[in-house]
Amino acid sequence: MAGANVSIDLNGDNKIVDVLQDMLDRSMNLEPAFNQIGEYLIESHQARFELEITPDGDLWEPLSPETLKAKTPENRILQDSGTLRDKLSYEISATSLNFGTNMEYGATHQFGREADGIPQREWLGLSTGQWNDETEILDILGDFLLDE
Repeated sequence: MAGANVSIDLNGDNKIVDVLQDMLDRSMNLEPAFNQIGEYLIESHQARFELEITPDGDLWEPLSPETLKAKTPENRILQDSGTLRDKLSYEISATSLNFGTNMEYGATHQFGREADGIPQREWLGLSTGQWNDETEILDILGDFLLDE
């Protein structure tokens, strides 16, 4: 997936990785759980777009005065057309879930581009604020284990 995406490295060290590795060790097909997680991540990210906040709950960098002059009051940060927000997607297999956008400018906004005066406005990632994505993902995985 070109653009910007989130992945969970199974060599990492966190609760999600531990649960996923245990499920893979049991030879479980994780596609149904990954599908639910992907749908949840779309909702979580779209909610953050509405609030214009980072995964950590911080407000995005405000628009510059020059950019504000070119916008109407209805235009919001990173949402001129809504394409970035609406093109969130995920790809799943039995052992992986990749979440993000195929829009190349998604990475530009995620990391910023100083040469062009574009500030970093982190929009992609697992939240730690009001919507704790890790907790929700663990709940989805727990429900999946109970159903198996």
